[in-house]
Amino acid sequence: MSAAATRPPAVADLDRIAPVHCPCGWARRAFADVPGAPVSVHRVEIREDARLHYHKVQTETYYVLECEAGAAVELDGERVPVRPGVAVMIPPGVRHRAVGRMTILNVVAPPFDPADEWYD
Repeated sequence: MSAAATRPPAVADLDRIAPVHCPCGWARRAFADVPGAPVSVHRVEIREDARLHYHKVQTETYYVLECEAGAAVELDGERVPVRPGVAVMIPPGVRHRAVGRMTILNVVAPPFDPADEWYD
């Protein structure tokens, strides 16, 4: 470890992480359990419209890896069309959900905590 490093590097093989059900579909979550990690990274398979939710603390950044035609991310009631290569940063308090089939990479800061998923 270099003199400037404060923690050792971490490596995750998302294909080897068991998926867990989430409001968006099925997520493979990495780094949420790494002490002091600034973010967690999730690959999420959205197979149907996701459940509308929000976070009080976490910021999520969705990076669309693949999606069907007409896919969108709903942000406080506004549908934003997405395609592969589009990134959407979702600050705390924004009600959001994915609409349509898609696979995303979700970067969560601070790292994911299931206690910070809220529904109206």
